[in-house]
Parts: sequence; structure tokens; C-alpha cells
Amino acid sequence: MIVLSVASGTSADGLDVTAVEVEPAADDLSVEVLDSASVGWPEGLADRLLAVLPPATTTAAELCALDNEVGRAIGAAAATAADRVEALTGRRPDLVVSPGQTVHHEVRDGVCLGTLQVGQPAWVVEATGLPVVSDLRARDVTAGGHGAPLVGRFDELWLRDLADRHGPVAALNLGGIANVSVLAPGRPLLAWDTGPANCLLDVAAARASGGALRCDLDGAMARRGKVSAPLLERLLAHPHFGATPPVSTGRETFSATWLDSVLTASGPVSSDDLLATLTELTARTVAAALEPFAVTEVVASGGGVRNPALWDALVRHLGPARVRPSDDLGLPAHAKEGVMWAVLGFLTWHGVAGASPATGAPVSRVLGRISPGDHPLRLPEPAAQGPGALRVSTRKVH
Repeated sequence: MIVLSVASGTSADGLDVTAVEVEPAADDLSVEVLDSASVGWPEGLADRLLAVLPPATTTAAELCALDNEVGRAIGAAAATAADRVEALTGRRPDLVVSPGQTVHHEVRDGVCLGTLQVGQPAWVVEATGLPVVSDLRARDVTAGGHGAPLVGRFDELWLRDLADRHGPVAALNLGGIANVSVLAPGRPLLAWDTGPANCLLDVAAARASGGALRCDLDGAMARRGKVSAPLLERLLAHPHFGATPPVSTGRETFSATWLDSVLTASGPVSSDDLLATLTELTARTVAAALEPFAVTEVVASGGGVRNPALWDALVRHLGPARVRPSDDLGLPAHAKEGVMWAVLGFLTWHGVAGASPATGAPVSRVLGRISPGDHPLRLPEPAAQGPGALRVSTRKVH
């Protein structure tokens, strides 16, 4: 089965489009990455998405407009990718997975009360003619979980064997928010959001460059700067860093407004020093989150892997654990989340729970909702049980 995922993370910096072929192999899943690409948002849409994030206020009209415009953008990206997959393999994708763009994630007193993603799936169906799995977080929230990070189920299938052979390991994803999954022999999976990764770095880089840059390219500004100890101390005082899993967070918590309030309290700092301090914040908080588990290895993915300043800081703070990119295990670091969404959509299609109890839900649920494509919806018989492991390989990645 060829599954196409189109997703945008908390950085809202564009759409990651990933095509994978997923096939059962004995009790496992074989996952082959066929194609991967990044697609920019239509002009001005990223800024509008960021503009509605808390503490900003918005209107029902703007949310409606964003829901439809994001849906159209996802549909256009999916249609182009479907054509590319057909040219590559001679087959059309069977399914599109579209988790949407998160615009709000409400957590109070450690309980997730709700989560909202925009990106109307009907536009994706209209553009591709294919069935679409969407809205994957809400079912976990209604079951008592945080709806995030959902990558835990994927990481457990992918890395459990590595943990059983080598001792505790962690998967680290460096998107707008950093999240980790910890797998240890004989212990339940843990997965949670540790705090900001790229989201605050992107804000600081955009401001420092007058909007010319959306990120600290190659970590250049952070490398020029020095860590401000007083600023770092104030940043680390955020209560999220003292929370224990299950816990989730987002840009509504680690917002530009929050950063400005900390900067006001701590005093002026140069742009380069700010980037250096925020880079140190991510590395320190990831390392502090993993420190109790004595992990032997950290497998990293996400956009932050491409930031040398952040990578060096992580290696320094996570030692003696080995830190390496997911590419070393056959999964391109930039494509991991796309592959994860495709696998979760595949599980949903087959009636298999895609969430793990690591989100805080007492039971695992089948995730998302399915929008039929142009042809009658024919779902397979639900699988008697979920897969025991996941094997990843790559055919072609752009």
C-alpha cells in the first residue's frame, strides 16, 4: 500500500510531503521511503498561521479561511506528489494522511483539554480523488491523552529491538518543539515534549535579519554569540521544564510574547547572544529530560539536525550517550515525521490503534477520521493485532 503524507509541524515553515510503501511482513511492517519533498506555503499563509497563535486573538471568519486555504495548499501539494509517485513507481498512492496545521493546543494543570488543527480534508480529496485520514490527535485527547507527541507508537515499533540489544535508547525529534521517546528493556515506552527546539530560534533569527531569514542558517548567529547566563536562568525557570511525562506543549506556550517577557525582565542582549542562549536552552532541556534514564544512544531527526550549533550543543550535553542522526538507521532525518504520519495513517486504515499510553491515555485508540475519495470506500478487515516491529528502508529521497 502506498501512503502519501502531507504535514506541517509547529514551525509552520512549509509542508513536508512523504510517500512510503507500507507492507505487512510476518508480524512486522516493512516501510520503504519512496519520495520526500518540502513545499512552501502560498505567499503570506505562514505569517497568517503564526498570527493566530496565542496569546493573539482571532475571529471565526479567519479560522474558517485558514482551514480552507491550508486545505487547498495541502491538496495541491498532495496532487503534485501523487503524480510524481506514479511516475516513479507506475502506481498511484492509495491513501493520503493529512494531520493539518496545529493552531491551538490547550493544556491546563497537566491535562489536555483540546487541540485544534486546520486544513479541511475535503480539499485534499477534491484535489487527489483519494481517501484521506485527518484529525489524528483528537481521538487520543478524548481518551484522556495529550494527543502529542504521537510519534511514540512509531518509535516503539522502530527502536524497541535496538533498546533490547543495547540498553535504554531515546529518539529525539527537533521540530518547532523538541520531543523524545525513551525505550528501555522491560519498561513501558515514555514519550513527551521537552520544550522548544526551533520555534524560538526561528523567531529570534527572523527578528535579527529583519525578516530576511526564517531560521538561524547553519547556526551561524549562535556560533558568533555567547550564552547569557542570566537570560538562560530565567528561561529555564519556565514551569514546563519541571513537569514529568505525560506532558505536551506548543507555540502557544513558548511564544514570542513569552520570550519578550523574559527578555524584558533580564535586560538587553545582542541578537547573536540571544541565539546562542536559545540554542543552549534546547540542548540543556533535552539533556535534563533524558538524564534520569541513562540512555546509551540518542537517535535524532527533524530540522534541528541541520543546525551545527544545536547539534554540537546536544552532543556536548548528552554525552556519554552516542548521538547520531536517524539517517544512520535508514530513515532520513528530514523525513521521519512524514514517515511517521504515513505509518499512523496506515494503522488507522487497518483499524489498529496508533496512539500509545505514553500520551497519558489509559487506553490506545484508532486515530483520526477518514474522508472517502472519489471511489466507494472499501476498508480492509481490521487487523487482529498490531505489528510487533517496523523495518525502514529508502528507495529515493529528494
